[in-house]
Amino acid sequence: MLYNSITPDGKTLVVSSPKDGGIYIFDAQSGQQLGMVKTDKAAKGLKITPDGKEVFVSNEAANSVSVVDLASKKVVATIKTDKMPHNVRFTNDGKTAYVTLQGGAGLGVIDVQKRKVTKVIPTPGIDTPHNLDLSKDEKLAFIRDTSNKVGVLDLSTGKMKTIVEAGQGHAGIDVIPNGKLVFTGAIADDVVTAIDANTLKVVKKIKVGFGPHGVRASKDSKYLYASVTADDKVYVIDVEKLEVVKEFKVESFPFWVAVNGNP
Repeated sequence: MLYNSITPDGKTLVVSSPKDGGIYIFDAQSGQQLGMVKTDKAAKGLKITPDGKEVFVSNEAANSVSVVDLASKKVVATIKTDKMPHNVRFTNDGKTAYVTLQGGAGLGVIDVQKRKVTKVIPTPGIDTPHNLDLSKDEKLAFIRDTSNKVGVLDLSTGKMKTIVEAGQGHAGIDVIPNGKLVFTGAIADDVVTAIDANTLKVVKKIKVGFGPHGVRASKDSKYLYASVTADDKVYVIDVEKLEVVKEFKVESFPFWVAVNGNP
Protein backbone atom coordinates (compact mmCIF):
# COMPACT_ATOMS: atom_id res chain seq x y z
CA MET A 1 0.00 0.00 0.00
CA LEU A 2 1.35 3.43 -0.88
CA TYR A 3 -0.78 6.53 -1.56
CA ASN A 4 -4.24 7.22 -0.15
CA SER A 5 -7.14 9.62 -0.46
CA ILE A 6 -10.35 10.10 1.51
CA THR A 7 -13.80 11.09 0.25
CA PRO A 8 -15.11 14.56 1.17
CA ASP A 9 -17.64 13.02 3.58
CA GLY A 10 -14.84 11.14 5.34
CA LYS A 11 -16.54 7.77 4.89
CA THR A 12 -14.38 6.05 2.29
CA LEU A 13 -10.60 5.62 2.08
CA VAL A 14 -8.87 4.57 -1.14
CA VAL A 15 -5.32 3.22 -1.13
CA SER A 16 -3.05 2.42 -4.07
CA SER A 17 -0.98 -0.74 -4.44
CA PRO A 18 1.79 -0.55 -7.06
CA LYS A 19 2.55 -4.25 -6.54
CA ASP A 20 -1.04 -5.30 -7.26
CA GLY A 21 -1.59 -2.75 -10.01
CA GLY A 22 -4.72 -1.21 -8.53
CA ILE A 23 -6.51 0.27 -5.56
CA TYR A 24 -8.15 -1.00 -2.39
CA ILE A 25 -11.31 0.64 -1.06
CA PHE A 26 -12.03 0.76 2.68
CA ASP A 27 -14.71 1.97 5.05
CA ALA A 28 -12.78 4.77 6.75
CA GLN A 29 -14.57 4.35 10.07
CA SER A 30 -14.44 0.57 10.53
CA GLY A 31 -11.39 -0.22 8.39
CA GLN A 32 -13.36 -2.91 6.56
CA GLN A 33 -12.21 -3.59 3.02
CA LEU A 34 -15.02 -2.86 0.56
CA GLY A 35 -13.33 -3.93 -2.64
CA MET A 36 -10.27 -3.98 -4.89
CA VAL A 37 -10.07 -2.55 -8.41
CA LYS A 38 -7.32 -3.40 -10.89
CA THR A 39 -6.11 -0.36 -12.82
CA ASP A 40 -2.69 -0.88 -14.46
CA LYS A 41 1.03 -1.24 -13.81
CA ALA A 42 2.51 0.57 -10.79
CA ALA A 43 -0.60 2.34 -9.50
CA LYS A 44 0.78 5.15 -7.36
CA GLY A 45 -0.62 8.63 -6.63
CA LEU A 46 -4.38 8.92 -6.56
CA LYS A 47 -7.00 11.52 -5.74
CA ILE A 48 -10.75 11.41 -5.22
CA THR A 49 -12.79 13.95 -7.18
CA PRO A 50 -14.28 16.86 -5.20
CA ASP A 51 -17.79 15.37 -5.56
CA GLY A 52 -16.55 12.10 -4.04
CA LYS A 53 -17.78 9.96 -6.93
CA GLU A 54 -14.59 8.94 -8.73
CA VAL A 55 -10.92 8.39 -8.06
CA PHE A 56 -8.14 9.17 -10.55
CA VAL A 57 -5.23 6.73 -10.26
CA SER A 58 -1.78 7.39 -11.73
CA ASN A 59 -0.43 4.21 -13.33
CA GLU A 60 3.23 5.17 -13.40
CA ALA A 61 4.53 2.22 -15.44
CA ALA A 62 1.62 2.26 -17.91
CA ASN A 63 1.69 5.99 -18.76
CA SER A 64 -1.98 6.37 -17.96
CA VAL A 65 -4.49 7.62 -15.41
CA SER A 66 -7.40 5.32 -14.60
CA VAL A 67 -10.78 6.76 -13.65
CA VAL A 68 -12.57 4.51 -11.16
CA ASP A 69 -16.23 4.89 -10.24
CA LEU A 70 -16.42 4.37 -6.48
CA ALA A 71 -20.05 3.23 -6.47
CA SER A 72 -19.62 0.46 -9.06
CA LYS A 73 -15.93 -0.12 -8.21
CA LYS A 74 -15.08 -0.27 -11.90
CA VAL A 75 -12.66 1.52 -14.22
CA VAL A 76 -14.82 3.80 -16.38
CA ALA A 77 -12.09 5.55 -18.38
CA THR A 78 -8.37 5.42 -19.11
CA ILE A 79 -6.49 8.65 -19.87
CA LYS A 80 -3.20 8.33 -21.76
CA THR A 81 -0.34 10.54 -20.51
CA ASP A 82 3.34 11.23 -21.08
CA LYS A 83 5.90 9.11 -19.24
CA MET A 84 5.52 8.21 -15.56
CA PRO A 85 2.37 9.98 -14.27
CA HIS A 86 2.85 10.06 -10.51
CA ASN A 87 0.12 12.01 -8.72
CA VAL A 88 -3.01 14.08 -9.31
CA ARG A 89 -4.58 17.26 -7.92
CA PHE A 90 -8.05 18.60 -8.85
CA THR A 91 -9.23 22.17 -8.96
CA ASN A 92 -11.96 22.80 -6.39
CA ASP A 93 -14.67 22.82 -9.08
CA GLY A 94 -13.57 19.38 -10.23
CA LYS A 95 -13.31 20.43 -13.88
CA THR A 96 -9.53 20.22 -14.21
CA ALA A 97 -6.93 17.80 -12.88
CA TYR A 98 -3.19 18.29 -12.91
CA VAL A 99 -0.90 15.27 -13.10
CA THR A 100 2.84 15.24 -12.41
CA LEU A 101 4.80 13.55 -15.19
CA GLN A 102 7.84 12.21 -13.42
CA GLY A 103 9.42 11.12 -16.69
CA GLY A 104 10.28 14.76 -17.26
CA ALA A 105 7.60 16.16 -19.57
CA GLY A 106 6.23 18.49 -16.89
CA LEU A 107 2.71 18.97 -15.59
CA GLY A 108 -0.18 17.44 -17.50
CA VAL A 109 -3.52 19.26 -17.63
CA ILE A 110 -6.55 16.95 -17.75
CA ASP A 111 -10.03 17.98 -18.85
CA VAL A 112 -12.04 15.87 -16.39
CA GLN A 113 -15.23 15.80 -18.45
CA LYS A 114 -13.49 14.98 -21.74
CA ARG A 115 -11.20 12.42 -20.05
CA LYS A 116 -8.07 13.61 -21.85
CA VAL A 117 -4.82 15.49 -21.36
CA THR A 118 -5.31 18.81 -23.13
CA LYS A 119 -1.77 20.12 -22.72
CA VAL A 120 1.51 19.63 -20.89
CA ILE A 121 3.19 22.55 -19.14
CA PRO A 122 7.00 22.24 -19.01
CA THR A 123 8.59 22.59 -15.57
CA PRO A 124 12.12 23.95 -16.13
CA GLY A 125 14.30 23.34 -13.10
CA ILE A 126 12.05 20.51 -11.94
CA ASP A 127 13.27 17.57 -14.01
CA THR A 128 11.28 14.90 -12.16
CA PRO A 129 7.87 16.31 -11.11
CA HIS A 130 6.80 14.03 -8.26
CA ASN A 131 3.96 15.46 -6.14
CA LEU A 132 2.03 18.71 -6.27
CA ASP A 133 -0.49 21.00 -4.64
CA LEU A 134 -2.22 24.22 -5.67
CA SER A 135 -2.21 27.65 -4.07
CA LYS A 136 -5.44 28.69 -2.37
CA ASP A 137 -6.46 30.79 -5.40
CA GLU A 138 -5.39 27.91 -7.70
CA LYS A 139 -3.13 30.21 -9.74
CA LEU A 140 0.11 28.49 -8.73
CA ALA A 141 1.23 24.88 -8.65
CA PHE A 142 3.81 23.92 -6.05
CA ILE A 143 5.67 20.93 -7.51
CA ARG A 144 7.98 18.71 -5.47
CA ASP A 145 10.71 16.84 -7.35
CA THR A 146 12.58 13.66 -6.46
CA SER A 147 15.77 15.36 -5.27
CA ASN A 148 15.50 18.49 -3.10
CA LYS A 149 13.47 21.13 -4.90
CA VAL A 150 10.03 22.72 -5.00
CA GLY A 151 9.09 24.52 -8.19
CA VAL A 152 6.47 27.28 -8.16
CA LEU A 153 4.67 27.25 -11.51
CA ASP A 154 2.37 30.05 -12.67
CA LEU A 155 -0.49 28.12 -14.27
CA SER A 156 -1.79 31.04 -16.32
CA THR A 157 1.52 31.97 -17.95
CA GLY A 158 3.21 28.58 -17.80
CA LYS A 159 6.31 30.23 -16.34
CA MET A 160 8.32 28.90 -13.41
CA LYS A 161 8.34 31.71 -10.84
CA THR A 162 11.06 30.28 -8.63
CA ILE A 163 12.73 27.13 -7.35
CA VAL A 164 12.91 26.60 -3.58
CA GLU A 165 15.40 24.26 -1.92
CA ALA A 166 13.92 21.67 0.45
CA GLY A 167 15.27 18.57 2.21
CA GLN A 168 16.88 15.70 0.32
CA GLY A 169 14.89 13.09 -1.58
CA HIS A 170 11.31 12.91 -2.88
CA ALA A 171 8.26 13.76 -0.77
CA GLY A 172 4.67 14.87 -0.59
CA ILE A 173 3.71 18.54 -0.52
CA ASP A 174 0.77 20.40 1.04
CA VAL A 175 -0.53 23.94 0.76
CA ILE A 176 -2.38 24.22 4.07
CA PRO A 177 -6.09 25.12 3.83
CA ASN A 178 -5.65 28.78 4.86
CA GLY A 179 -3.16 29.16 2.01
CA LYS A 180 -0.40 30.77 4.07
CA LEU A 181 2.25 28.06 4.20
CA VAL A 182 3.46 25.17 2.06
CA PHE A 183 5.03 22.10 3.66
CA THR A 184 7.09 19.33 2.08
CA GLY A 185 8.88 16.31 3.46
CA ALA A 186 12.21 14.73 2.47
CA ILE A 187 12.44 10.95 2.40
CA ALA A 188 16.26 10.97 2.34
CA ASP A 189 16.53 13.54 5.14
CA ASP A 190 15.12 14.36 8.58
CA VAL A 191 13.37 17.68 7.96
CA VAL A 192 9.98 19.03 6.97
CA THR A 193 10.38 22.32 5.10
CA ALA A 194 7.92 25.20 5.65
CA ILE A 195 7.65 27.71 2.78
CA ASP A 196 5.82 31.04 2.90
CA ALA A 197 3.19 30.84 0.13
CA ASN A 198 3.39 34.59 -0.53
CA THR A 199 7.12 35.35 -0.39
CA LEU A 200 8.02 31.87 -1.69
CA LYS A 201 10.89 31.73 0.82
CA VAL A 202 11.77 28.98 3.28
CA VAL A 203 10.52 29.90 6.74
CA LYS A 204 11.98 26.95 8.61
CA LYS A 205 13.25 23.40 8.24
CA ILE A 206 11.69 21.45 11.09
CA LYS A 207 13.60 18.47 12.47
CA VAL A 208 11.64 15.21 12.65
CA GLY A 209 12.70 11.57 12.39
CA PHE A 210 14.41 10.21 9.28
CA GLY A 211 12.43 9.88 6.07
CA PRO A 212 9.35 12.15 6.19
CA HIS A 213 7.30 11.74 3.02
CA GLY A 214 3.57 12.40 3.42
CA VAL A 215 2.51 15.79 4.80
CA ARG A 216 -1.03 17.07 5.31
CA ALA A 217 -2.50 19.82 7.47
CA SER A 218 -5.68 19.73 9.52
CA LYS A 219 -8.75 21.44 8.06
CA ASP A 220 -8.29 24.41 10.44
CA SER A 221 -4.60 24.75 9.46
CA LYS A 222 -3.48 24.47 13.08
CA TYR A 223 -1.55 21.21 12.79
CA LEU A 224 0.51 19.41 10.18
CA TYR A 225 0.81 15.62 10.14
CA ALA A 226 4.01 14.14 8.70
CA SER A 227 4.46 10.42 8.08
CA VAL A 228 8.07 9.45 8.81
CA THR A 229 9.02 6.26 7.01
CA ALA A 230 12.16 5.10 8.82
CA ASP A 231 10.78 5.82 12.30
CA ASP A 232 7.34 4.28 11.70
CA LYS A 233 5.82 7.39 13.24
CA VAL A 234 3.47 10.25 12.45
CA TYR A 235 4.76 13.56 13.77
CA VAL A 236 2.37 16.39 14.66
CA ILE A 237 3.69 19.89 13.99
CA ASP A 238 2.14 23.03 15.46
CA VAL A 239 1.78 25.27 12.39
CA GLU A 240 1.97 28.55 14.31
CA LYS A 241 5.02 27.56 16.37
CA LEU A 242 6.57 25.44 13.58
CA GLU A 243 7.67 22.79 16.04
CA VAL A 244 6.85 19.16 16.76
CA VAL A 245 4.30 18.85 19.57
CA LYS A 246 3.48 15.14 19.42
CA GLU A 247 4.40 11.86 17.72
CA PHE A 248 2.52 8.61 17.21
CA LYS A 249 3.91 5.13 16.61
CA VAL A 250 2.22 3.45 13.61
CA GLU A 251 2.62 0.38 11.41
CA SER A 252 5.64 -0.20 9.19
CA PHE A 253 6.71 2.41 6.62
CA PRO A 254 3.99 5.10 6.82
CA PHE A 255 4.18 6.83 3.43
CA TRP A 256 1.19 9.14 2.95
CA VAL A 257 -1.40 11.04 4.99
CA ALA A 258 -5.10 11.62 4.21
CA VAL A 259 -6.96 14.23 6.28
CA ASN A 260 -10.66 15.07 6.36
CA GLY A 261 -11.27 18.52 4.93
CA ASN A 262 -7.90 18.82 3.18
CA PRO A 263 -7.92 16.77 -0.04
